[in-house]
Amino acid sequence: MSGLIPLLDAIHACTLCKEFLPLPPRPVLQAGQGARILIIGQAPGLRAHTRAMPWNDPSGERLRDWMQVSREQFYSPSLFAIMPMGFCFPGKGKSGDLPPRKECARRWHQSLLEQLPDIGLTLLIGQYAQSYYLKDGARNLTERVRNWRDLPQTMLALPHPSPRNIAWFQRNPWFAAEVIPELRQRVAALRSRPSIQKRQSPEH
Repeated sequence: MSGLIPLLDAIHACTLCKEFLPLPPRPVLQAGQGARILIIGQAPGLRAHTRAMPWNDPSGERLRDWMQVSREQFYSPSLFAIMPMGFCFPGKGKSGDLPPRKECARRWHQSLLEQLPDIGLTLLIGQYAQSYYLKDGARNLTERVRNWRDLPQTMLALPHPSPRNIAWFQRNPWFAAEVIPELRQRVAALRSRPSIQKRQSPEH
């Protein structure tokens, strides 16, 4: 834990891509000692930037429903770490937010991962996280999500839970039938698992 707090302080003070952002840098992420589930999404939207709270919108509500966790559980850094591909709001494009800046993942992700030894499940949400971590350029998002059994047991690829993806959910009913139950099962198992520190603590 001694290394995590200074690292988070450094990230929150980061201005690496300041000149490319529409607003002053405000990295939005979450991490704490004992976190067991890691969410890697795209980048915070304007609402998340304004409130400095990730997934505090209808997309977040759907994501929590997929996992069957409460807001309190979701925003507990000792259970969930949230490390988007870009930590700051990238700005608006013609059809939604711009892609996440690439500087964040290159500069900070590995250092953060090294400080999160308890992570037992990483959720790769959306094409940017999946392309970066799976490095399987031959597959698109639907293929990655549908072939979830091909991924390591510690990973799941998910579509973005945005209301804009309702048509995708309707076209792919297997997602609700197969992937969501698997996601809920894995999350429930990790929620009940003690952290590494607790498992290694001597009995008194």
